Amino acid sequence: QVQLVESGGGLAQAGGSLRLSCASSGRNFNNYAMGWFRQAPGKEREFVAVIPSSGATTYYADFVKGRFTISRDNAKNTVYLQMSSLKPDDTAVYYCHLAVPGDLGRVYDFWGQGTQVTVSS
Repeated sequence: QVQLVESGGGLAQAGGSLRLSCASSGRNFNNYAMGWFRQAPGKEREFVAVIPSSGATTYYADFVKGRFTISRDNAKNTVYLQMSSLKPDDTAVYYCHLAVPGDLGRVYDFWGQGTQVTVSS
């Protein structure tokens, strides 16, 4: 029932910027935190950033602090990742994530299809 669709990826030079978007459909996610993860070829998926439903506070992985900004527009059911000062190490597929808590400690995970970000030196 829930679909998350990322967009905005592409090719950037080192030091450049990209803005990723994640649009939701099928369910209103406004009551839940949303996050971004990324995965490079041959490596495990890693956490990038998370934003609560209120948008008041955010949390970032150390390797993107000061460079990336997560935000959300609840009226549009959309979450964003503004990426600046990009580095070649940022090259990965970026995924939007929604975690919905359920009964007995269950967590229901929803993922987008991913969008490719490539940064050249």
